[in-house]
Amino acid sequence: MVPATKGPVAQKGGWAIVVLLFFFMLTNFADKAVIGLAGVPIMKELNLTPKEFGLVNSSFFFLFSLSAIATGFIVNHVQSRWALLAMGIIWSLTQFPMVGTVSLATLIVFRIVLGAGEGPAYPVALHALYKWFPNELRTLPTAVFAQGASIGVVLAIPILNYVIERFSWHWAFGLLGIAGLVWVVAWILWGREGSIAAEIVDDSGRLVERVPYTRLLLNGTILSGFAAGFGAYWGLSLLVGWFTPYLITGLGYSQTDASWITTLPWMAYPFIIISIGWLSQYLLARGVSTRLARGVLGGGGVAFGGMCLALMASMPGDRLKIAMMILGIAVPGVIFTLGHAVVSEITPVPQRGAMLAIHNAVITSAGLIGPYVMGSVVQTAGASPAEGYHRGFLICGVVAMTGGVAGMIFMRPQSEIARFAATPRLKQALAE
Repeated sequence: MVPATKGPVAQKGGWAIVVLLFFFMLTNFADKAVIGLAGVPIMKELNLTPKEFGLVNSSFFFLFSLSAIATGFIVNHVQSRWALLAMGIIWSLTQFPMVGTVSLATLIVFRIVLGAGEGPAYPVALHALYKWFPNELRTLPTAVFAQGASIGVVLAIPILNYVIERFSWHWAFGLLGIAGLVWVVAWILWGREGSIAAEIVDDSGRLVERVPYTRLLLNGTILSGFAAGFGAYWGLSLLVGWFTPYLITGLGYSQTDASWITTLPWMAYPFIIISIGWLSQYLLARGVSTRLARGVLGGGGVAFGGMCLALMASMPGDRLKIAMMILGIAVPGVIFTLGHAVVSEITPVPQRGAMLAIHNAVITSAGLIGPYVMGSVVQTAGASPAEGYHRGFLICGVVAMTGGVAGMIFMRPQSEIARFAATPRLKQALAE
């Protein structure tokens, strides 16, 4: 009798790390979201124009990508848990200067430092998470961990808005600094390093041990993943920095009402991302190719979201506009789970930390452009800021649709693995 073949299993303790990293992302995105939530009070106190506030939002991404890439190469050689600890400390300490007297220059400088600390967060956390789960079991824990971002914002917004209205926007930043230090203590006590190192093989069983970075970066799967992720992150950067100001100055809502409405896209994220993450893993378990289960599913989500944003301005009434914006920003978020899974799928483990960081750096560079473009468009709209906002969201929609379609067509992970394994250099290495 032939014994049953044991399927892939997660390392014991993996889901405890998922929980810790969930709160890591919760803190991360609460730090990001506070600037948009406090946007109108900040602009009033500091006398900022929309373009200047757009510059503040974009400054967060000034060193974001460079820091992500540098740290990605570092965690190829250093345990990721130490990098995560350092990031948590940086995030916390950059919040406290906001409690005192703040100028435009101070705001920009500390947003740049915060961005440098947060740039590597998602790829390094993914790299750490992937050490606890094999490739076949990564999609669902990744989707759960990533929802720390949206759930964190949903939980943080009512609390931060109360602090902003009851005390001031300065103390909202101080509260986040304290929360960050709490996570740092928890990570020191319970954070650990996993030991799973999944091998990359093609369909015929040939092992891929190392691939030149030019081959890893300049192929259709990675480049189209860049395009899809860039389009999705453009929308996310507008949600973080401009959604609440749009509700207040564009649609006329109060600060309190706008803060509650701002939670809606973040509330939609967990249902959408975890459901599609589960669907992707379900399809993979039943033999569906990763091109369909990750590439087409992820790229299609981005393209659909872009279409919603492009149509938003033509919707009658504020409620339909808001609904289209929620779909247009939340649904493309599937690519943050599926796109990184594709990168991990085709990248040998010794190079994975750097590749995840480079991938994240490229897609998040949209945050350097999107908020500033929105601020410029709103400012040139003059007496009709709503029209400026709608133009800004239309631009975002076109970018997302273009990137999403590229992802659907060109993300083909298994084909790339086969090409990597078939190169003469790798064949020789295997023969030796």
